[in-house]
Amino acid sequence: MTETVFLTGISGFIAKHVAARFLIAGYSVRGSLRRLERAEEVRAALLPVVGADALLRLSFVALDLEQDAGWDTAMQGATALIHTASPFPVAQPKDPQDLIRPAVQGTLRALTAAVAAGIGRVVLTSSTVAVTDTSVLELQDETNWCDPDAPESSAYAQSKTLAERAAWEFAKSHGLQLTTINPGFVMGPPLDGHFGSSIGVIARILRGKDPMVPMLDFPVVDVRDVAELHLRALQTPDVVGLRILAIAGHMTMPAMADALKRAYPQRRVATRVAPMFVLKLLALFDPQIRAILPSVGTAHPLSNARAKAMLTMQFIAPETALRASADWLISNAKV
Repeated sequence: MTETVFLTGISGFIAKHVAARFLIAGYSVRGSLRRLERAEEVRAALLPVVGADALLRLSFVALDLEQDAGWDTAMQGATALIHTASPFPVAQPKDPQDLIRPAVQGTLRALTAAVAAGIGRVVLTSSTVAVTDTSVLELQDETNWCDPDAPESSAYAQSKTLAERAAWEFAKSHGLQLTTINPGFVMGPPLDGHFGSSIGVIARILRGKDPMVPMLDFPVVDVRDVAELHLRALQTPDVVGLRILAIAGHMTMPAMADALKRAYPQRRVATRVAPMFVLKLLALFDPQIRAILPSVGTAHPLSNARAKAMLTMQFIAPETALRASADWLISNAKV
C-alpha cells in the first residue's frame, strides 16, 4: 500500500516543490487548497516535473486555515502531515494579528486534525525568522529563538515564531513526533507563475525598478533543497523532536544585484547601496521598503551544520539558486 502524506497549502511556492519531491519518491499526496478550482493549476505545474503516472497519486481537499469545516475528515488514511500553509506578506500588515492569528490557529487546527486522524508524524515548515534572535550577533543555530516581543520583530517573524512554539507545545502534550524545517530566503525555479515573495524580490532587482539596493543580509536556500529536507526529515527518525535550519549560506542584496548584473549585463540592474536616509525617505511612500528598514545593515549568521550532519544535505550554492530563479523569471517573461 502506498503511503499517503497530507500536505497543507499545496498551491504555495515551497509546497508545490514538496509535493513533487514526495510524488517522485513514490508517496501519495493529498493536498489542501482554499479553493478546489486551483487543483488543475497545481496539476499542470507538477506534470512536467513528476509525470502523468505520479499525478494519479495526487488528490485534493478544500480547507481554510481559519475555518473548521472539513478538517475532521480531511486527513483520514494519511500517515503523516506536512504542514506548509502560512501567510507570507511582502509588506507587513497594519494589524500584526492579521498574520499571527491564521498562522497560529491554522497550525493548531491542522495538528488537531492530525491527532483525530491517528497521524503521529508531522513535518512543519517554519522559518529562519523563528530562530533568529536579533539581539545576538554571533553564529546562531536551532537552539536559538526569535523574541516576538522585541521591538524590531516584524509581524511575520511574530507569526512564524508563535505558530512554531504552539506546534511544539501541542506536539508535546499530544505525543506527536514533530520536526520543523526552518528555511531562509527561498530562491530557485518556480514550478509556475504563482511564486513566493522571495522570488518577487529577485524580479524587482531584475526589473531595475530601484536606483539602489538596501544592505540586507539573507540566509538563503534553494527551494529544491527545502523540499528535499522535508522528505529526508520524514524518513529520518533521529530528527524527531528537532528543528532543522534550511540554509545554504548567506547573501546580501547588493551581492545578489552584483551577481545578476554579471549574469545579465544587458539589464539595468542597480548595484549601488542605498544610504539609510534615502531608505527612510522612500519608506514614507513604499510599504515594502518600510517593512525592511529594521533589518538594514544588520547580519545574523546561521549554521546549517545539523542539516548536513543528520540529513547528509549538500546544499545548492546560493549563487546557483539565484541564477536558477532569474533564468526562470526571464525565460517565462516575468521581468
